Amino acid sequence: MTAEYILIVDDEPDIRSLVSEILEDEGYQVDSAENAAEARLKWSKRKPDLVLLDIWMPDEDGISLLKSLKESGGLCCPVIMMSGHATIETAVEATRLGAYDFIEKPLSMAKMLLTIENGLRTGKLEHENKDLREQVSVASNLVGNSTTMTQLRSQAERIAEHLKTILLLGQQGTGKEVLARYIHKKSPFQSVSFVKVPVSTANDATMSEKLFGKENADGTINFGVFDDAGRGIVYLSDVYALDAETQERLLNSLKQGVYTRVNGTTPIDLQSKIIVASISDLRDDVEAGKFSQELYYLLSAITLEIPPLKDHSEDIPELLSYYVDLFTEQDGLPYRRFSVAAQNHLRNHAWLGNVRELRNLVQRLLILGSDIEISVEEAEEALGANIPVFDEGLGSFPQSTYELPLRQAREQFEHDYISWHLTQTKGNVSRMAERVKMERTHLYRKMHSLNIDPKKFSK
Repeated sequence: MTAEYILIVDDEPDIRSLVSEILEDEGYQVDSAENAAEARLKWSKRKPDLVLLDIWMPDEDGISLLKSLKESGGLCCPVIMMSGHATIETAVEATRLGAYDFIEKPLSMAKMLLTIENGLRTGKLEHENKDLREQVSVASNLVGNSTTMTQLRSQAERIAEHLKTILLLGQQGTGKEVLARYIHKKSPFQSVSFVKVPVSTANDATMSEKLFGKENADGTINFGVFDDAGRGIVYLSDVYALDAETQERLLNSLKQGVYTRVNGTTPIDLQSKIIVASISDLRDDVEAGKFSQELYYLLSAITLEIPPLKDHSEDIPELLSYYVDLFTEQDGLPYRRFSVAAQNHLRNHAWLGNVRELRNLVQRLLILGSDIEISVEEAEEALGANIPVFDEGLGSFPQSTYELPLRQAREQFEHDYISWHLTQTKGNVSRMAERVKMERTHLYRKMHSLNIDPKKFSK
């Protein structure tokens, strides 16, 4: 685990040298600045885990620096003020501006170390609480004792021991974020932050700024995800949707181990570990010219594919129990149990929405039902009308289709329409999405609902 990084800001060389030596002996990473200007520069290059800030300095004092840092983007970490001539009013002002604590000079090294330790613990707890709030509805356990899930857990735990850049592949709803959080939990980096970044084609213009930050003309800095995450894990969902500029920036950052902010020139160490996820085979996007081939090779060196729920249906009873317990404890929903008949029925369901569909089903049944036991009839009703699983070949549009309800007839047409275009593009979903003017995420969702596997068309 990388040591915590502390920045010392003091105009007295002897204090900077002494405190740096003591903190390095304690195992911390330490850097120092002799004035506010140098402190801003070092802060902009790397966010510290804690700052020791002297109040009385020439040119610009510590209170003014604290205020400007707070106004330009907020305090990213605990700030401990130091002074030998401070007044009550000064201490109150520092606290109002967000300082964590105040220690007097001459410094008591024992008190300083204790205050630093408490400050770092507080900062860590704040990050953990933020992570917990963000993932409160997201599980981080890989549930199931089937051979499939046992092997997936084993692979994830081996990868977590030596965490590198990872690519997760899987259909919508299979639990890619759950797997990413499981890897985080099992890694040596479990105590640092996990930052999820949804990627969408709708925010092309801002994605580079969101990830890498931006240096503004007035000298202020908009910190990005990699600044905020520090030594933590950054999870990019739907990585295939990254725009070309962001792909190029990410590629250069992974190759060089440093990144620059938008409009910036200063290289910043890339400390974060990166996990990316995709519902599509990125090779299709590479062939279609939508995704960088070199970036694909860097991201896919370690790849885990999550199987659809239908491929490990023996785990369904355990998943049902897990989500009943989760919603009962987390949301205070009334406890109910699935009858054996209901469990067996659900094991044979198509689960086109995978684990997410199962999770939503459990939540709906706990909210709407009243009996302690969930019957097979109640489970069938909650699932709704089954979407037909098509097995007719392309072009085989049966006469009986005209006797179907309009919704089912439309689904039969959509099945044949998508199958025809997949045949024309040899299973390349990216090219097909361009042909039919459909966003790839929606196209994958539609194919799953119609039980179409694009891989069958690539032969």
